[in-house]
Amino acid sequence: MAAQKEKISFVARMPDRPGALQRAAGIIMRHGGNINRIQYSRCIDPSTVFLEVTAFPEDHVAIRDGLAAIGYLQTHIPAPGFLRIHVTLPHVPGALARFLDLTTTVGANIAHVDFDDRGNHPDRLTLALSLEESGKVDDLLNSLKSQYPIEILEYDQTGDTLDETVFYIWFAQRLRRLTGQAGDDFLLRLLGDMNHIAQDLAARGADLRQVFASILQTGESLNRTCGDGFYADVQHLRVAPEMDLFCFQLPGGGSIYVFETPDETMMVDTGYGIYYPDVIRMFRHYGIGNGTKLRRVVITHADADHCGAAGFYETPAMMHPTSAAIIETSDRAYGSPAEGSVLETVYTTMINLFSRFNPPKNFTLFEGPTGEVRGIFPVLEKFAFGGRTFEVLEGRGGHVRGLVYLFCPEEGVLLTSDTVINFGSLTEARKVYSSLADFLVTSVNVDSGTAREERHALLDIAAAVDRDLAARGKRCLICGGHGAVSVLQNGKLQVFGEVEHYTPAGQTGDGTTTP
Repeated sequence: MAAQKEKISFVARMPDRPGALQRAAGIIMRHGGNINRIQYSRCIDPSTVFLEVTAFPEDHVAIRDGLAAIGYLQTHIPAPGFLRIHVTLPHVPGALARFLDLTTTVGANIAHVDFDDRGNHPDRLTLALSLEESGKVDDLLNSLKSQYPIEILEYDQTGDTLDETVFYIWFAQRLRRLTGQAGDDFLLRLLGDMNHIAQDLAARGADLRQVFASILQTGESLNRTCGDGFYADVQHLRVAPEMDLFCFQLPGGGSIYVFETPDETMMVDTGYGIYYPDVIRMFRHYGIGNGTKLRRVVITHADADHCGAAGFYETPAMMHPTSAAIIETSDRAYGSPAEGSVLETVYTTMINLFSRFNPPKNFTLFEGPTGEVRGIFPVLEKFAFGGRTFEVLEGRGGHVRGLVYLFCPEEGVLLTSDTVINFGSLTEARKVYSSLADFLVTSVNVDSGTAREERHALLDIAAAVDRDLAARGKRCLICGGHGAVSVLQNGKLQVFGEVEHYTPAGQTGDGTTTP
């Protein structure tokens, strides 16, 4: 079979001088490559260029070799260094030029220089510089100390204080902290993907720096809110004589719902994988155990904040076939009009990575539909739990394809996933975190019009249940994918019962309420 052309990504580090990009393009052209994507922004990083090239496999090798031969091909992420110093220079012609010869020799980029012979220190030069290889900082310091009086003001090998002339190196080092000690090949591919997001959003009018800041803020928020930084807001509700419902609002991402009876426990959604150890510790605190009582795990949809810890539990998960396909393809827009969107596919990869995605490995799929409907939603399946019947309703693909809702008509419990959310119950920190995804994919719904239709239909179901249960003094509990369990009050969502704040060190209040 004849070889097929392939699309390959390259990250190039080019000298900031005329003709540099032309040299790279010439190498690609000579080997029959077609440039599908190129992105360069001098205001972000004057040396880094991202390329996607289609060519035959043997030509890709030749292109890589050609770029490497002229020093353009970036194959590793250097460990950067930053240095800020005072240097006393002799006040003679050529003193600055001779000094800069030393910095140029080690490849330092000058970030800041300040000298005025009429100032308070007429012989002192203040200099800030960055080096792509931190090991060369010591070489430079030793060379300078042997010839000039110097005072070290700042010496950083973490990358935190690098200036924008090496922005992508600084950014990659921050990514490394979020992904573990990932290899350079992986980081370079990830860097290219995230640059692609930035390029796409910039074409829509977004600020490049805001894109990169939002990416980092997403990962850093998750890291900051696990372990000792973990917390949750918790509702404990009695929904039937021998059935309790817990709602655990995690710091970032979706809520976890746990139904508990004396004999068994059911969990709906699992939160991010990164929170799993904290969630187990929290479960123990509330007497739920460590997951061993679980008889059923229901996944409402395939986003990482709803199924990302399912693989840690031994209990098989139940989910829609399309959710399994989304997990398999790593594209949350699978099956929707937005399928294959750069924003959706790269965001899926990014959030799965940052959140330690561990989706269900042992699962069963809903087989329906049964032929019944609830409002506009087909009933996929019915199952018994705690002596009550739960209906699995199939969504219409507004938020993501494969999303399901869970409904217990007898007790008036409606789990609406991400279609109906009491946004007023979200803390400011949760609103900020949620806004990051909305910005990076432009909308968290793959079909916003359909999502609105589903929302109205779910609220209609809730209102009808309220009327049916009024004689029993019960309300329809609306359990959104984020935020607090709520009820409809004059057409608006209102938090139901008490909410207590949990931290690993303890919490306040009992929070048990009977509807």
